[in-house]
Amino acid sequence: MSSVLDDMDSRPGSTTSLLRTVVGLYLRDAGGWMSAKDIVTLMEALGTSGTVARTALGRLRKKDVVLQEARDGVPGFTLTDGAAGMLARGDRRIYNPRSMSAQDPWCLISFSIPETEREKRHQLRRRLHWIGCGTVAAGLWICPDSLRGEVEEILADLGLRDLTTIFVTEAPLVGGTLQDAASKWWDLEAVATLHRDFIDEHSAAVPLQGAAAVEPDSGAFATYVQCIDRWRIIPYLDPGLPAAFLPADWPGAEGTRLFNRIVAAYAEPSAEFVRSTLGESAVVTVS
Repeated sequence: MSSVLDDMDSRPGSTTSLLRTVVGLYLRDAGGWMSAKDIVTLMEALGTSGTVARTALGRLRKKDVVLQEARDGVPGFTLTDGAAGMLARGDRRIYNPRSMSAQDPWCLISFSIPETEREKRHQLRRRLHWIGCGTVAAGLWICPDSLRGEVEEILADLGLRDLTTIFVTEAPLVGGTLQDAASKWWDLEAVATLHRDFIDEHSAAVPLQGAAAVEPDSGAFATYVQCIDRWRIIPYLDPGLPAAFLPADWPGAEGTRLFNRIVAAYAEPSAEFVRSTLGESAVVTVS
């Protein structure tokens, strides 16, 4: 497995996870390069010391997320090609969470991998889980067909396409209810907990109706980065199932609405703070 994908395991709120979020939000739009000093300054706005921030930069470099590159004698970092692709996929997930309709097709992934390739089998299961696939049986996984392209990328990366058959199908026919089946195939309670934790932790950040616009300061930056950092794993693990597959009290729609309101209020003030921090030459746009 590409080591860059290991960063998905960084605990939200940890220094490494927050740094990855800062890199994902702003390094590309700052011309693809950022000085080490500016990165540390941004991390200090999140309450992280320079020493700890530099240690986290070392971790991201080992994970092949960033490369060290000096410009005009100034130490700095750029993204690796693999990280750039990963972040582009992440943008699509983060800002456009999946929502499957009852009429949309499904993708079934059937594989039989020999014991001699057990490490690849483990990585395949791990990566299918991380993109929101469910487990019907040990060698049979399910996901919305909209994820088929990502499944194909994973199979190609692991060299397992010849050992896998993909089926595109209509809604599965189950012996019990669709909700019971979905609760077995996915850990929906864990996903619901992620949504509820996000709602509990970030509801207070939404400005009251009629309140003044958010100021472009370090507080806006910290609020926005922490929001994205907490949210970004949810659209990966939440398959966006149709209502018939979900419990009545499913919190996904509420979490998505809250996320969108925070983006609307904080994305531009946060980007403006980053522009002011990096200097007039920086080009930072809003994702």
